[in-house]
Amino acid sequence: MNPLLYTDGYKVDHRRQYPDQTTLVYSNWTPRKSRIEGIEEVVFFGLQYFIKRYMIDDFQRNFFDQPKDKVVKQYARRINNYLGENQVGTDHIAALHDLGYLPMVLKALPEGVSVPIRVPMFTMYNTKPEFFWLTNYFETLISTTVWMPCNSATLAKQYRKILDKYAKETSSALEFVDWQGHDFSMRGMAGLEAAAMSSAGHLLSFSGTDTIPTIDFLEDYYNADSDSEIVGGTVAATEHSVMCMGTNSGELETFKRLVTEVYPAGIVSIVSDTWDLWKVLTEYLPALKQDILARDGKVVIRPDSGDPVDIICGNPNGKTEIERKGVVESLWETFGGTTNEKGYKELDSHIGAIYGDSITLERAENMCKRLKDKGFASTNVVLGIGSFTYQYNTRDTFGFAMKATYGEVDGKGRAIFKDPITDDGTKKSAKGLIKIIKENDTYTLIDEVSWAEEKTGELKEVYRDGKLLIDQSLAEIRARVKA
Repeated sequence: MNPLLYTDGYKVDHRRQYPDQTTLVYSNWTPRKSRIEGIEEVVFFGLQYFIKRYMIDDFQRNFFDQPKDKVVKQYARRINNYLGENQVGTDHIAALHDLGYLPMVLKALPEGVSVPIRVPMFTMYNTKPEFFWLTNYFETLISTTVWMPCNSATLAKQYRKILDKYAKETSSALEFVDWQGHDFSMRGMAGLEAAAMSSAGHLLSFSGTDTIPTIDFLEDYYNADSDSEIVGGTVAATEHSVMCMGTNSGELETFKRLVTEVYPAGIVSIVSDTWDLWKVLTEYLPALKQDILARDGKVVIRPDSGDPVDIICGNPNGKTEIERKGVVESLWETFGGTTNEKGYKELDSHIGAIYGDSITLERAENMCKRLKDKGFASTNVVLGIGSFTYQYNTRDTFGFAMKATYGEVDGKGRAIFKDPITDDGTKKSAKGLIKIIKENDTYTLIDEVSWAEEKTGELKEVYRDGKLLIDQSLAEIRARVKA
């Protein structure tokens, strides 16, 4: 598709709606409001992918490298069929094709930093006066591409904060937190691109993912190299079809075959609630105790239904003793372990647990707290973080928007802004040219600045006139997230 059609329909004739002799439109991308209590900073991530994938690769391949007559006719056909009688025209499309590149500047903060609500992450404006219409023409494509990786990177960082906090308080294996939050989200995301972008955001804070395409995503767009660094990884694991095929009456034999024949060494995660989780914990695992302890590796028990916190930590109101104990305490009773220097119990290294259904930030916090209250290290369990976290959010979760705040008409600058009287303040924009300063590790917006001031501050040019100017790596971005 002609990438100039990657936009909202109402955008196509804005070129004629701006005042006559408009020559510049300057806009910024900002998280305007948090709808998650306790989160007042948003991780910036995804712009480099947008630039490489769309502004460079897609426009070159599907626009500039195509015959001009073809792209012009394609554009005209779509708009004429879509809008009906109109005067949108195609001269501006032909002129852009003749130019041979996108005459735009993007200035941005470094990807991976945490940006306070209402502070812009990047700005965008045109470099040639006749293409002023391009700036906000890109709003739709930028928005649909960038909000999700920012959201997922932000949520992953919140999980990381929770898991780090409790690991520092209760565990001797702080490095295990890299793998304690595992991305299970792919099947619940809105397509492959969403799955890869979201998982990439997750991998800024963790190393575990079951979303294979995100590894190539990070290699292609963020200079990762899975031959020389851990980009993302996983372990061998079963699913319900495997367990069901072994039949209910043969479940013990299925467990035994998995831990002694198929995976005699290494980590294997076994879904354990196909029929009766409590029987697995009280009958099958005790029967297989010596086989499991004799392995060079860990068997991970995976319940997959019920209330995650109660299943792992025990339900005080459970009907049976095993329900009141929960998975971790039951595994401790069977396999034992050690009590670390902080006074908390850590399961024997041959056994562990993972829960990967309907995990939320609140449940992660509660699970860690209740394990701590019972005297267990938080790192006794891995959390499979899925689409219940990453897909149950929208652009409005952090109020993302791209808005114009400055323009030039007939050679004169105009500081512009929006401030709806009917709004609660969320949609009030900055005004004029902006710069971002950094004080005490916090980014602050200063608006209504001069062009001279705009050239200073923390926003750096990352793209100009068809060229990527700063090419960041996964390793750099991870370091900023974890700093």
